[in-house]
This record gives sequence, C-alpha cells and structure tokens, in this order.
Amino acid sequence: MIELAPGVAVADEEIEINAIRAQGAGGQNVNKVSNAVHLRFDLGASSLDVELREALLALHDQRISKDGVIVIKAQRFRSLEKNRDDALQRLRELVARGLLRRAPRIATRPSRSAQRKRVDEKSRRGQIKAARAPVRRDD
Repeated sequence: MIELAPGVAVADEEIEINAIRAQGAGGQNVNKVSNAVHLRFDLGASSLDVELREALLALHDQRISKDGVIVIKAQRFRSLEKNRDDALQRLRELVARGLLRRAPRIATRPSRSAQRKRVDEKSRRGQIKAARAPVRRDD
C-alpha cells in the first residue's frame, strides 16, 4: 500500500511506474540509462472514494488527462530512485490539493455610508475634471 495522504492509501498495483530515458543534458550516459520516471494513476479504476476522485478531476490540472489518468514525468534527478520518489511526492501533493475544501463564499454588501462616500467621491472627481475644461466665451 502507498499512502498518498493521511487516511488515503492505494494498492501498489494501482500506480504504474515506468523507467524511461531522460531528456536534456547528461552526456553519453543519457542515451544508455533509463533514469526518468513516468507515473500513471488511473482515477477511474482506483480505489479512491468518489468524492476525492471528483475533486481531483475538478482541479483541471494539466497532468490529469480527459480520461481521468494522472500522468507525472519526473526527471529532475540523475538517480532512478530519486525520480521515483519525486514522482510519488508530486502525486501526494496533487491528492492533498484535492482534499482541500474551500470555505463557501458569503455574499456581502457595502454599507450605506460606504455607498454614499463612493458616490460623493465620484461627483467630486467630476467637478475637478469639469473645472479643467477651457472657458468658453460667447461673443
């Protein structure tokens, strides 16, 4: 079992981790050794509860495909084990974001005095701008 968050764990078989060749600098070694990690986690086939699954899909994260598969590519380190841990950590952070619940917004209205101040300031600014206009002469 892999623990993704406190109280949230999935079986090892649900997370597919493949070693791939990393991109970028690395000299001759980059073409020979598979150090990067490709992590795939299918939300639809996972044992996560429905509420968390829907919350993760609602995140609209670029790492979540339209089919509900989380794809994380980790190639930050030169070690396969470190990249594997990095990919799992990034999956944990994504799940933690899905667990967060935002407080519902409570609609508020400005007070009467605040509305009055706003209108007074608008009329005052209008008077200032009107005073800037050139004086018209009716000859």
